[in-house]
Amino acid sequence: MISIASAMQQDAIKELLEGYNEEGMTFTFKEKQGIKMFFETSAEDPEAAAKKAKELIKAQPWGTVLYFQSTAV
Repeated sequence: MISIASAMQQDAIKELLEGYNEEGMTFTFKEKQGIKMFFETSAEDPEAAAKKAKELIKAQPWGTVLYFQSTAV
């Protein structure tokens, strides 16, 4: 499981991660607590999944200026 903490663009992050299905890695939204969103991942390594989520968000036009944290839980 990973968590993404972001005050902005939460709907866009959720849509982006739930639509990702490459390299055998998928993300499924589970819950939201404050500014944190939690996602189940099919990846064997949650650290690698958190890193991939960060890369995906940073690759978006709005992601380069977004302050957020992506961590394994």
